[in-house]
Amino acid sequence: MATIRERRTNSGEVRYHAQVRLKGHEPQTASFTRKTDARKWAESTEAAIREGRHFPNSEAKRHSVSEAIDRYLREVMPRKKPSTQHPQTLLLEWWRQQIGDHTLADVKPPLIIEKRNYLLSTKGGHGKTRSNASANRYTAVLSHVFSIAILEWEWTETNPFRKVMKLEEPPGRVRFLTQKERDDLLEACKASEEPFLYPVVVVALSTGMRKGEILGLRWGIVDFERHLITLLDTKNKDVRSVPLVGLAHSEMDRLAKVRRLDTDLCFPGKKLPSGEVLLVNIRAPWEAARKESGLQNFRFHDLRHSCASYLAMNGATDREIQEILGHRSTVMTRRYSHLSQNHTRGVLERMNEGIFGPASAGAKGGA
Repeated sequence: MATIRERRTNSGEVRYHAQVRLKGHEPQTASFTRKTDARKWAESTEAAIREGRHFPNSEAKRHSVSEAIDRYLREVMPRKKPSTQHPQTLLLEWWRQQIGDHTLADVKPPLIIEKRNYLLSTKGGHGKTRSNASANRYTAVLSHVFSIAILEWEWTETNPFRKVMKLEEPPGRVRFLTQKERDDLLEACKASEEPFLYPVVVVALSTGMRKGEILGLRWGIVDFERHLITLLDTKNKDVRSVPLVGLAHSEMDRLAKVRRLDTDLCFPGKKLPSGEVLLVNIRAPWEAARKESGLQNFRFHDLRHSCASYLAMNGATDREIQEILGHRSTVMTRRYSHLSQNHTRGVLERMNEGIFGPASAGAKGGA
């Protein structure tokens, strides 16, 4: 018999998983975006099995992993954000070297695990042994190739990666600037030969925006009257509004008054002979300022962590931090929860005072 279950992905997309189970036959499963498609597939697959016309591996035996990767790079990769295309292409090329000559039908969980274990024993671009998180990214990208091969190309009916458990990853990194570190860093950025470095870092600390979001800002999405930046192209592909207040507002307003007229980029870089204006490159100036300020174990992305940490320490809720940073769920946001302990204690103290009356100084001052 056939069953159809509705499921929701992490991104909020609804999928319909159809499964056909008949005695004496291996269960067949497939995933669809429309329930009608799932129902049609289930009915036709069940009929084919009963009539002896179902050969699930026939098409999968005609296509190699290398063919699937080629078609994915040609048809699917161009639809992704430019910033993800190159790194994901490199991951797929690694899989091509490892199992490119295998057919899709040959790829089973034991083979995937064997190659993943080999990957974990090798070193990455920085000379460090690859982590569980890195291995999960490798498996995720080829898993998506198989998903597309099922849904769009009908080259196979199963995705073997769904039977491979993700490796456990360590908790998300939380590194934020102390007041002295922040003051020293901002002073070094002010003294930088790159005039855009200081305002970029101020905006990062003030808003929690990602580096790419900041450098890609255009004047058309900066609303000074409403103190708002509207991000149209985010990592999660959602439109996000970010408040622009305080020093960040002042710095952006200052730049707007002396903006270049040959581009609408807020942080423009070199102009090519073709007339195209590139984004400013702050990699070298940032590294110089970081070293000058004496910062250790700190990346540009940690400015985003710093903003979230400051929000938590000033009483922002998980939901509020999630909305400001643009997280899909509160799972990533919860890493900052421990920083708001003083705030939550204050909330409880006010609640207890309201229902039990004023507490003694000794009770309030407890550990």
